[in-house]
Amino acid sequence: MAWTVTYDLEEFRVAAGGFLRTHPARNTTLLTVVSSLTVAGSGRYGDEPPVYGWWTGEGGAVEGAFLCTPPYPPLLSALSGEASRALARILARDGELKVTGVNAGRETAETFATAWEDLTGAVATVEQTHRLYRLDALTPPDPAPPGRPRIATTADRDLLITWYEGFARETGALRDDVAAQVDDKLGHDGITVWELDGRPVACAGISRTIAGMARVSLVYTPPELRGRGYAGAATAAVSGAARAAGVQEVLLFTDLDNPTSNALYQRLGYRPLEDHLLLSFIAAERTVPEQGHPS
Repeated sequence: MAWTVTYDLEEFRVAAGGFLRTHPARNTTLLTVVSSLTVAGSGRYGDEPPVYGWWTGEGGAVEGAFLCTPPYPPLLSALSGEASRALARILARDGELKVTGVNAGRETAETFATAWEDLTGAVATVEQTHRLYRLDALTPPDPAPPGRPRIATTADRDLLITWYEGFARETGALRDDVAAQVDDKLGHDGITVWELDGRPVACAGISRTIAGMARVSLVYTPPELRGRGYAGAATAAVSGAARAAGVQEVLLFTDLDNPTSNALYQRLGYRPLEDHLLLSFIAAERTVPEQGHPS
């Protein structure tokens, strides 16, 4: 049993792609990040090259994976305790990759963080707790707010960049190039706007479809237009369109500190699947022990 670590995206896709696609809902973020890197190149999220890895079990099958696109923390699939601790040892011992935190399902994140604290003396703090939802039976708002949905076009680009910048300020997300994020989604018709009297009043994005899965994200309404049901209508529209196009797993994440969005998505028919933690590490000077290296 061992980790293989590489800077080669294609090598990672060949080795770990089957594992990730076997569980597309639980590996949604890994799959969508790999898709974005494949389309836009290794510089999609920052100047430093991404790092990838996969865990091979006793029988020779891939049983876990991770990737890291600096400056973002490593993103982990569900891992066994042994695999989590072994990855922490490898990353701590190597030192080439600056590990600022971890993003994973709750159990895996906590196991990795405990190992990291033991190895480095760092202290893990919770930055965000996210809940992954999966669409069950879609229940659009009734009554629906006035207006209609439409696919965003390049004519909406400047407005969407302004909205995404607002989303970034409010949530702390989208630390990468906002314009690139907008262009990426426009490139695959991945943004739906809710339009009232010819004026966009809200938007909802969706990822490319991978292994029958797509994830709704970046749902936004300008502050002055909130409380009128536009975000819910846009989310219902993009979710329904995905289902109509044959997407089997329609997903979204919420911040558990936002009860309004969690209640909204459940009214639309989304059901909880699992919780994820985004942890940050406050570094401390400490020598990493040499014993206990994975074979």
